[in-house]
Amino acid sequence: MFFGSPGKDIFTRISKQKRLLYKPALLSAGILAALLLSMGAAAQQATRLTHNWQFLKQDLGGIWEAVRPVKAGNPESVPLWTNVTLPHCVNARDAVDPDENYYQGPAWYRTQLAVKNPYANGRTLLHFEGAGQKTEVYVYTTKVASHVGGYDEWTADITDAVNAFLKQDSLVKQFKGRVPVSIRCDNSRDLEMIPSDLSDFNLYGGLYRYLNLVYVPAVSLDKVFADAVTGKDGKSGTVNVRTRLYNPAAVTGEAEMTLQLLDPNGKVLQTTRKKSSVAGEYRFDELKVNRPQLWSPGTPALYTLVTTVRTADGISEARTKIGFRNFEFVKHGPFLLNGQRLLLRGTHRHEDHAGVAAAMTEDMMRAEMISMKEMGVNFIRLGHYQQSRIILNLCDSLGILVWEEIPWCRGGLGGDVYKEQARRMLTHMIEQHYNHPSVIIWGLGNENDWPGDFPTFDKEKIRQFMKELNDLSHRLDPSRKTAIRRCDFCSDIVDVYSPSIWAGWYRGIYTEYKEVTKAEFDKVDHFLHVEWGGDSHAGRHSENPDRSLQNIKASGAADERAGDASLYGGAARASKDGDWSETYICNLVDWHLKEQETMPWLTGTAQWPFKDFSTPVRPDNPIPYMNQKGVVERDLTRKEAYYVFQSYWTSKPMAHIYGHTWPVRWGNEDEEKMIKVYSNCDVAELFVNGKSFGTKKRNSQDFPAAGLRWNVPLKKGEYVVTVVAKKGKETVTDEIRFEYQTEKWTKPARLELKKIKEEDGVVTLQAQLLDDKGVPCLDATDWIRFGLTGDGRLLDDLGTSSGSRYLQCYNGRALIRVQKGKDRVVASARSGKLPIAFVDL
Repeated sequence: MFFGSPGKDIFTRISKQKRLLYKPALLSAGILAALLLSMGAAAQQATRLTHNWQFLKQDLGGIWEAVRPVKAGNPESVPLWTNVTLPHCVNARDAVDPDENYYQGPAWYRTQLAVKNPYANGRTLLHFEGAGQKTEVYVYTTKVASHVGGYDEWTADITDAVNAFLKQDSLVKQFKGRVPVSIRCDNSRDLEMIPSDLSDFNLYGGLYRYLNLVYVPAVSLDKVFADAVTGKDGKSGTVNVRTRLYNPAAVTGEAEMTLQLLDPNGKVLQTTRKKSSVAGEYRFDELKVNRPQLWSPGTPALYTLVTTVRTADGISEARTKIGFRNFEFVKHGPFLLNGQRLLLRGTHRHEDHAGVAAAMTEDMMRAEMISMKEMGVNFIRLGHYQQSRIILNLCDSLGILVWEEIPWCRGGLGGDVYKEQARRMLTHMIEQHYNHPSVIIWGLGNENDWPGDFPTFDKEKIRQFMKELNDLSHRLDPSRKTAIRRCDFCSDIVDVYSPSIWAGWYRGIYTEYKEVTKAEFDKVDHFLHVEWGGDSHAGRHSENPDRSLQNIKASGAADERAGDASLYGGAARASKDGDWSETYICNLVDWHLKEQETMPWLTGTAQWPFKDFSTPVRPDNPIPYMNQKGVVERDLTRKEAYYVFQSYWTSKPMAHIYGHTWPVRWGNEDEEKMIKVYSNCDVAELFVNGKSFGTKKRNSQDFPAAGLRWNVPLKKGEYVVTVVAKKGKETVTDEIRFEYQTEKWTKPARLELKKIKEEDGVVTLQAQLLDDKGVPCLDATDWIRFGLTGDGRLLDDLGTSSGSRYLQCYNGRALIRVQKGKDRVVASARSGKLPIAFVDL
């Protein structure tokens, strides 16, 4: 659903360049969603409600407190509301506050709407693209709707309540002709609601997706379901379309239905019309297309269906993007798209971002998905819940295949209320995202073998309910596959299964990856490996990342088990005993990717996840409450591992020298140090301080760095390292600078805090640990806490390596930014029992 400010289409705000990259798929979803996505006259009746909202982070005594008249400046006017814009997340900051649990409870939003429905007998709707986790809607003091579930779309029809309000002259005068609307969101802990609070992600609260005011005629389109089918040869295609109407007043009379099919260039291919009396559903005659342009990651061709219903009460139109493609998971074999093998090169996404948590704007989402595509991703698992329609539209237009799932995640199985929510959310997810050609899998659950929410854990009851969801999914959509991850006792129920394989992180060593994967592959008919990788603390690098792993032994298994995510106790494992360096994770990723090129039977994998995200169950991580397995930070800053993937998965020439965030390396005088280059080019030449160290050819099986590595003897001093890489006739370069330290250090004895950068009133500070002789302690991982006094504020609670007031060092240092005011401000840093360091800004 794409809406701009009133009277202005949002596409006018997208540059021509971005429009080429991003061709939004307009599909129906939720009540009236088909109409909402129209780009014609009907779409102009939908408005994103982004401004003029007030927010209260607590409960009210009753709805009257949200609407009662208050005199401005009255000190007794409590509680105090704050002004916000939508989307807005209750937990935008506190999810990563190192000192407090994140807020789980009720919160309120209120606004006043100027309702001007242009249809004589039309309906006025509030369409929610997602709100967490339980929501109630009020018009003045009348409750008009409620919803349970934080991730599916839903609509509140406020027509009758608005009409009743506007008939009360005194209220109309009091509110100056505007209609007061109040919304209560609640993310309180609730065992009879999915997902479980045991989940490894925050259950956010608030209006964290777009909310839209929509006007429709008395009879309008609710949903459009389109089945675009093509054979393996791709020589012909068919489109079958059925529609569902929204007609709450039971209007009778004649309806004219029109269907147009447009090719990817906008040319009208076919038009069909039919007339009949107004009914609940319609089916159009089958449309046939000769030699359709097939949708694929390389050429995501999108056709457009224009569906129109005309009645005496008005016109309702929907534009739906569809794509022709076919796919197959070969039994005990690879994945085929349009008859050809395609290795699924995937990642994952949580709806989470620095500074806003779940309340990501459309621009943020677009930037994130384009960054994935630039990394070479052709597949994504949306974990662990239905995500924004904007993300699905981007997957369609960018060519990214999708596994999307409901939030039945951990905890066990609840009662009737719990199960009904799961059924409802599965139905909504499938119906709302039915037309997306990118979707190939509906996920039914995640880690359902994880108990804890209920006194009993009954595997057989979980199996029975999994079978029910599997049957429901196939009834709603026979064309897609079902899948789950990590619940071995249900692996035979779904079409595609992903076991837990974390070679080199939660279990064993990463060189076991192929062996362990093949063993799991042989156990099921259709296999897909989702979730692999490991945590890395951005900015932390190591001269010997394997030193702390010498006690970890090959286990012949790589599954994650209870307690493995803990940093304490249990068997030796990289997740507990490793250094959490980017160096180690790059090696782990490098090994996995080079092995995947030699596994012809492999359907594909999805690394976990693309971006670091917040979680309540990891308070002791180097950045508290952050899962740091992303290849980019929570603000999309790229880590080194991003470029390892890019070197294997992309064709556009690229070269990246490892260590862009490693300012000081260390070792002995004249010691040889490895310099690695991640590149997809055929050959590369390395220059160190202007001197060539020779040319090397890329060989993906030559680990590490596909053979693009040089051992260079270093002396104390500063270095400029440049690589020149060639692919055919194209040349790319990259450069890094670093200092080489030969002085040895002892334990940290003092902390130094200094300003290293200032721009537009924002100061970047660096805290650094030194020994008693002033030598930087380059392997120190001590905790640092930043503070501030005076006219300014720390730019913290962002969940990033330079946006957290309390975090572990990376190579003996840590960064934080400060927004200065006009008066004096003093920053501080402390580490353990060392003297506090200050700097006057």
